[in-house]
Amino acid sequence: MKTLFRTVSIAALLAVSAPAMTFADTPVTAVAEAPVRGTVLSLSAYGETRLAPDMATITLGVTAEAPTAAEAMRANSLRMNAVIAALKRGGIADRDIQTSGLSLNPQYLYAENQPPKLTGYQASNQVTITVRDLTRLGSAVDAVVGAGATNIGGISFGLQNPAAAEDAARLAAVKALQGKADLYAGALGGRIARLISVTEGGGYAPPPPQPVMAFARAQAADSTPVEGGEVKVRIDISGIYEMQR
Repeated sequence: MKTLFRTVSIAALLAVSAPAMTFADTPVTAVAEAPVRGTVLSLSAYGETRLAPDMATITLGVTAEAPTAAEAMRANSLRMNAVIAALKRGGIADRDIQTSGLSLNPQYLYAENQPPKLTGYQASNQVTITVRDLTRLGSAVDAVVGAGATNIGGISFGLQNPAAAEDAARLAAVKALQGKADLYAGALGGRIARLISVTEGGGYAPPPPQPVMAFARAQAADSTPVEGGEVKVRIDISGIYEMQR
Protein backbone atom coordinates (compact mmCIF):
# COMPACT_ATOMS: atom_id res chain seq x y z
CA MET A 1 0.00 0.00 0.00
CA LYS A 2 2.87 2.38 0.70
CA THR A 3 4.21 1.90 -2.78
CA LEU A 4 0.83 2.59 -4.33
CA PHE A 5 0.29 5.69 -2.17
CA ARG A 6 3.75 7.03 -3.03
CA THR A 7 3.16 6.58 -6.76
CA VAL A 8 -0.19 8.36 -6.67
CA SER A 9 1.25 11.23 -4.62
CA ILE A 10 4.12 11.83 -7.06
CA ALA A 11 1.70 11.80 -10.00
CA ALA A 12 -0.57 14.27 -8.24
CA LEU A 13 2.38 16.55 -7.43
CA LEU A 14 3.53 16.53 -11.07
CA ALA A 15 -0.01 17.32 -12.23
CA VAL A 16 -0.17 20.36 -9.95
CA SER A 17 3.31 21.71 -10.65
CA ALA A 18 3.39 21.12 -14.44
CA PRO A 19 2.08 23.88 -16.75
CA ALA A 20 -1.15 23.32 -18.63
CA MET A 21 -0.58 21.21 -21.74
CA THR A 22 -2.98 20.44 -24.55
CA PHE A 23 -3.04 17.24 -26.57
CA ALA A 24 -1.48 19.14 -29.47
CA ASP A 25 1.53 20.00 -27.27
CA THR A 26 2.00 16.47 -25.99
CA PRO A 27 4.70 14.51 -27.85
CA VAL A 28 3.70 11.04 -29.00
CA THR A 29 6.09 8.28 -28.01
CA ALA A 30 6.04 4.54 -28.60
CA VAL A 31 7.07 2.14 -25.82
CA ALA A 32 8.12 -1.43 -26.58
CA GLU A 33 5.92 -4.01 -24.91
CA ALA A 34 8.83 -6.26 -24.03
CA PRO A 35 12.59 -6.33 -24.64
CA VAL A 36 13.77 -8.18 -27.70
CA ARG A 37 15.08 -11.60 -26.72
CA GLY A 38 15.65 -13.17 -30.12
CA THR A 39 17.15 -12.31 -33.47
CA VAL A 40 15.91 -9.12 -35.15
CA LEU A 41 14.94 -9.16 -38.82
CA SER A 42 14.75 -5.79 -40.58
CA LEU A 43 12.96 -6.25 -43.90
CA SER A 44 11.26 -4.23 -46.61
CA ALA A 45 8.71 -4.97 -49.31
CA TYR A 46 6.28 -3.20 -51.60
CA GLY A 47 2.82 -3.60 -53.02
CA GLU A 48 1.69 -2.32 -56.37
CA THR A 49 -1.64 -1.71 -58.06
CA ARG A 50 -2.07 -0.99 -61.75
CA LEU A 51 -5.31 0.32 -63.19
CA ALA A 52 -6.65 2.46 -65.98
CA PRO A 53 -6.60 6.24 -65.34
CA ASP A 54 -9.84 8.19 -65.13
CA MET A 55 -8.50 11.74 -65.65
CA ALA A 56 -5.90 13.61 -67.65
CA THR A 57 -4.09 16.91 -67.29
CA ILE A 58 -2.95 18.90 -70.34
CA THR A 59 -0.87 22.05 -70.52
CA LEU A 60 -1.51 24.16 -73.62
CA GLY A 61 -1.01 27.72 -74.71
CA VAL A 62 -1.16 30.37 -77.38
CA THR A 63 1.53 32.75 -78.63
CA ALA A 64 1.07 35.99 -80.52
CA GLU A 65 3.54 38.53 -81.95
CA ALA A 66 2.95 42.19 -82.80
CA PRO A 67 4.94 45.42 -83.25
CA THR A 68 3.87 46.76 -79.84
CA ALA A 69 3.40 45.16 -76.46
CA ALA A 70 -0.25 46.22 -76.27
CA GLU A 71 -1.03 44.73 -79.67
CA ALA A 72 0.72 41.46 -78.78
CA MET A 73 -1.25 41.14 -75.54
CA ARG A 74 -4.51 41.99 -77.27
CA ALA A 75 -3.96 39.39 -80.01
CA ASN A 76 -2.95 36.82 -77.43
CA SER A 77 -6.06 37.48 -75.34
CA LEU A 78 -8.33 37.06 -78.34
CA ARG A 79 -6.78 33.70 -79.18
CA MET A 80 -6.83 32.44 -75.60
CA ASN A 81 -10.46 33.49 -75.15
CA ALA A 82 -11.31 31.45 -78.23
CA VAL A 83 -9.41 28.44 -76.87
CA ILE A 84 -11.13 28.63 -73.47
CA ALA A 85 -14.53 28.99 -75.13
CA ALA A 86 -13.82 25.87 -77.20
CA LEU A 87 -12.86 23.97 -74.06
CA LYS A 88 -16.07 24.95 -72.31
CA ARG A 89 -18.13 23.93 -75.32
CA GLY A 90 -16.35 20.58 -75.12
CA GLY A 91 -17.54 20.03 -71.55
CA ILE A 92 -14.51 21.25 -69.58
CA ALA A 93 -15.71 22.99 -66.40
CA ASP A 94 -14.44 26.38 -65.20
CA ARG A 95 -12.77 24.78 -62.17
CA ASP A 96 -10.70 22.57 -64.49
CA ILE A 97 -9.15 25.47 -66.43
CA GLN A 98 -6.30 27.27 -64.68
CA THR A 99 -3.83 29.84 -65.99
CA SER A 100 -0.33 28.45 -65.39
CA GLY A 101 1.85 30.89 -67.32
CA LEU A 102 1.72 34.41 -68.79
CA SER A 103 4.63 36.27 -70.38
CA LEU A 104 5.47 39.22 -72.61
CA ASN A 105 8.93 39.43 -74.17
CA PRO A 106 10.58 41.87 -76.56
CA GLN A 107 11.95 40.43 -79.80
CA TYR A 108 15.27 41.61 -81.18
CA LEU A 109 17.11 41.28 -84.47
CA TYR A 110 20.83 40.65 -84.01
CA ALA A 111 23.35 41.57 -86.70
CA GLU A 112 27.12 41.42 -86.62
CA ASN A 113 28.74 44.61 -85.29
CA GLN A 114 25.31 46.16 -84.84
CA PRO A 115 23.35 46.86 -81.67
CA PRO A 116 20.24 44.70 -81.18
CA LYS A 117 17.22 46.09 -83.01
CA LEU A 118 13.77 45.81 -81.42
CA THR A 119 11.40 44.19 -83.91
CA GLY A 120 8.30 43.67 -81.77
CA TYR A 121 6.87 41.76 -78.85
CA GLN A 122 5.79 38.19 -78.18
CA ALA A 123 2.98 37.44 -75.73
CA SER A 124 2.37 33.92 -74.42
CA ASN A 125 -0.44 32.56 -72.29
CA GLN A 126 -0.55 29.03 -70.92
CA VAL A 127 -3.36 27.15 -69.19
CA THR A 128 -3.54 23.76 -67.53
CA ILE A 129 -6.77 21.85 -68.00
CA THR A 130 -8.10 18.75 -66.27
CA VAL A 131 -10.20 16.35 -68.33
CA ARG A 132 -12.33 14.18 -66.02
CA ASP A 133 -14.08 12.29 -68.81
CA LEU A 134 -11.39 10.63 -70.94
CA THR A 135 -13.87 10.01 -73.75
CA ARG A 136 -13.69 13.78 -74.34
CA LEU A 137 -9.89 13.93 -74.41
CA GLY A 138 -9.30 13.58 -78.14
CA SER A 139 -12.05 16.03 -79.02
CA ALA A 140 -10.71 18.51 -76.45
CA VAL A 141 -7.28 18.45 -78.12
CA ASP A 142 -8.87 18.90 -81.53
CA ALA A 143 -11.02 21.77 -80.25
CA VAL A 144 -8.13 23.80 -78.88
CA VAL A 145 -6.12 23.31 -82.07
CA GLY A 146 -9.04 24.52 -84.17
CA ALA A 147 -9.55 27.49 -81.84
CA GLY A 148 -5.99 28.73 -82.24
CA ALA A 149 -3.80 27.00 -79.64
CA THR A 150 -0.19 27.05 -80.82
CA ASN A 151 1.51 24.66 -78.42
CA ILE A 152 0.90 21.82 -75.99
CA GLY A 153 3.45 21.40 -73.21
CA GLY A 154 2.53 17.90 -72.09
CA ILE A 155 -0.11 15.48 -70.91
CA SER A 156 -0.32 13.26 -67.82
CA PHE A 157 -2.87 10.68 -66.71
CA GLY A 158 -3.98 10.07 -63.15
CA LEU A 159 -6.70 9.03 -60.72
CA GLN A 160 -9.39 11.26 -59.30
CA ASN A 161 -9.62 9.18 -56.11
CA PRO A 162 -6.55 6.98 -55.51
CA ALA A 163 -7.53 5.86 -51.95
CA ALA A 164 -8.87 2.42 -52.95
CA ALA A 165 -5.84 1.71 -55.13
CA GLU A 166 -3.50 2.73 -52.29
CA ASP A 167 -5.28 0.41 -49.85
CA ALA A 168 -5.00 -2.49 -52.30
CA ALA A 169 -1.28 -1.78 -52.66
CA ARG A 170 -0.94 -1.68 -48.85
CA LEU A 171 -2.52 -5.12 -48.50
CA ALA A 172 -0.19 -6.50 -51.16
CA ALA A 173 2.81 -4.90 -49.41
CA VAL A 174 1.89 -6.37 -46.02
CA LYS A 175 1.41 -9.82 -47.55
CA ALA A 176 4.79 -9.58 -49.27
CA LEU A 177 6.51 -8.39 -46.09
CA GLN A 178 5.01 -11.16 -43.97
CA GLY A 179 5.91 -13.76 -46.57
CA LYS A 180 9.50 -12.53 -46.65
CA ALA A 181 9.71 -12.61 -42.85
CA ASP A 182 8.42 -16.20 -42.71
CA LEU A 183 10.86 -17.20 -45.45
CA TYR A 184 13.86 -15.79 -43.59
CA ALA A 185 12.77 -17.27 -40.26
CA GLY A 186 12.29 -20.72 -41.76
CA ALA A 187 15.62 -20.59 -43.58
CA LEU A 188 17.36 -19.63 -40.32
CA GLY A 189 15.71 -22.40 -38.33
CA GLY A 190 13.39 -20.20 -36.30
CA ARG A 191 9.96 -18.67 -36.22
CA ILE A 192 8.53 -15.16 -36.14
CA ALA A 193 7.65 -14.28 -32.55
CA ARG A 194 6.20 -10.84 -33.14
CA LEU A 195 6.21 -7.76 -35.33
CA ILE A 196 7.94 -4.88 -33.57
CA SER A 197 7.32 -1.98 -35.97
CA VAL A 198 6.12 -1.07 -39.46
CA THR A 199 6.83 2.07 -41.47
CA GLU A 200 5.30 3.13 -44.76
CA GLY A 201 6.60 5.09 -47.70
CA GLY A 202 5.59 5.81 -51.25
CA GLY A 203 1.97 6.27 -52.24
CA TYR A 204 0.17 7.65 -55.24
CA ALA A 205 1.91 10.38 -57.20
CA PRO A 206 0.66 11.56 -60.60
CA PRO A 207 3.17 10.71 -63.32
CA PRO A 208 5.08 13.61 -64.88
CA PRO A 209 3.64 15.13 -68.07
CA GLN A 210 4.64 13.42 -71.29
CA PRO A 211 5.20 15.27 -74.56
CA VAL A 212 2.42 15.00 -77.10
CA MET A 213 2.45 14.91 -80.85
CA ALA A 214 3.20 18.02 -82.89
CA PHE A 215 0.23 20.12 -83.83
CA ALA A 216 0.92 19.55 -87.50
CA ARG A 217 0.14 15.87 -86.98
CA ALA A 218 -2.90 16.68 -84.86
CA GLN A 219 -4.32 18.95 -87.54
CA ALA A 220 -3.73 16.35 -90.25
CA ALA A 221 -5.59 13.62 -88.38
CA ASP A 222 -9.36 13.24 -88.39
CA SER A 223 -9.33 12.89 -84.61
CA THR A 224 -6.33 13.02 -82.29
CA PRO A 225 -5.70 9.56 -80.77
CA VAL A 226 -4.73 9.70 -77.10
CA GLU A 227 -4.20 6.50 -75.08
CA GLY A 228 -4.16 6.50 -71.27
CA GLY A 229 -2.50 3.14 -70.66
CA GLU A 230 -2.17 2.24 -66.97
CA VAL A 231 -1.40 4.16 -63.80
CA LYS A 232 0.81 2.56 -61.18
CA VAL A 233 0.21 3.00 -57.43
CA ARG A 234 3.00 1.70 -55.21
CA ILE A 235 3.32 1.48 -51.42
CA ASP A 236 6.68 0.69 -49.80
CA ILE A 237 6.82 -0.65 -46.24
CA SER A 238 9.57 -1.69 -43.85
CA GLY A 239 9.14 -3.94 -40.84
CA ILE A 240 11.17 -5.13 -37.87
CA TYR A 241 10.44 -8.64 -36.61
CA GLU A 242 11.64 -10.60 -33.63
CA MET A 243 12.62 -14.14 -34.52
CA GLN A 244 13.09 -16.91 -31.96
CA ARG A 245 14.57 -20.38 -32.36
